[in-house]
Amino acid sequence: MTNYDIIIIGGGAAGFFVAINIAEFNPNLRVCILERGKEGLQKVKVSGGGRCNVTHAEFMPSELVLNYPRGEKELLGPFHQFMTGDTIEWFQKRGVELKIEEDGRMFPITDSSQTIIDCFLNEVKAHQIEVLYNHSVKSILKEKTHWKIETSQGVFSSQKLLVATGSNIKIWKLLEGLGHTISNPVPSLFTFNIKDERIKDIPGVVVQDVEVKVLETDLVSEGPLLITHVGMSAPAILKLSAFGALELAKRHYKFDIEINFIRQSFNDCLDNLKTLKHDLARKSASKSAQFDLPKRLWKKLVTASGVNEEIRWADINKNQLESLANQLTKAVFKVNGKSTFKEEFVTAGGIDLKDINFKTFESKLHNNLYFAGEVINVDAVTGGFNFQNAWTGAYIAAKHISQ
Repeated sequence: MTNYDIIIIGGGAAGFFVAINIAEFNPNLRVCILERGKEGLQKVKVSGGGRCNVTHAEFMPSELVLNYPRGEKELLGPFHQFMTGDTIEWFQKRGVELKIEEDGRMFPITDSSQTIIDCFLNEVKAHQIEVLYNHSVKSILKEKTHWKIETSQGVFSSQKLLVATGSNIKIWKLLEGLGHTISNPVPSLFTFNIKDERIKDIPGVVVQDVEVKVLETDLVSEGPLLITHVGMSAPAILKLSAFGALELAKRHYKFDIEINFIRQSFNDCLDNLKTLKHDLARKSASKSAQFDLPKRLWKKLVTASGVNEEIRWADINKNQLESLANQLTKAVFKVNGKSTFKEEFVTAGGIDLKDINFKTFESKLHNNLYFAGEVINVDAVTGGFNFQNAWTGAYIAAKHISQ
């Protein structure tokens, strides 16, 4: 049996971050990371399309928490301890400069996730932290004064244990065996599969600001919408998938959405269309896109209103005008299934939040057992928020573990 002061299960972002901080807070502690794969930090590698969306430029804890469908209330206190600005400073001190993009997402200036991976690997090496790869955990046992961990390659013991395995069902089962309650995992960030003539053959079209509602629920979101080859994506859809993760899973990902493409009421839109009918009387309706909508989408919506390419604005009748107003402000689409958002995956579910002391990220059931990252039932919308949760929890846990 190999002994350590602290063992960290999980060689992902949270696992590496907590190990490095423990070593800095107390260099005398012997720290080991157990990683089941042949290399760690794989989720970091694919994050942000390979650029690593490190965090988000939101500097008010009360605003930051609004991006967490699960964990909003619990993370308010922790964000007052370690926040976005602290993350930026942490990486800056280690030679990694971050930049802010227009939508608030923050990336390394190199635009490469390898920069973050190299930073972690260099720090681990400098602090002589042991990282053992290909160590799949088989059991976790609580002994009187220490934790006993059996892996595929040996048995280890430590005084303190931190679990940072992300959405790992096998580890959740082991923690359930220790008495922890696990909230059933369901996908959180995903795109909607939609087959509809109105969006057929126009993948890549983006509408900058729409409102989307899931009918027969209270779910609603706003923001950019992207039409893809299988349906719809971008923040307006991804926010719905995150905040509606449990509800949409119950519906087996079959439901109707209503989209307001122009963020106007039906009546206001109809009034504007009547003005256009007068002002653009001799022009083809389908060829003169309005409301800043992309031309290809505009043409599809006009056609769906029963107006063919040859019809001029002057010749559109009352029913067609109302139908077009409907398409623009209350278009209903049938969703049938979901797709993964790029190569990234986020899961709603994990250790019940009631089981965790969010001042220390320690288990309320067992002393010297800590958690960080998505192993707990916290998840966020896209944009760097899931990583910020990982950094915050890992930092606070590391501080407490090191004392």
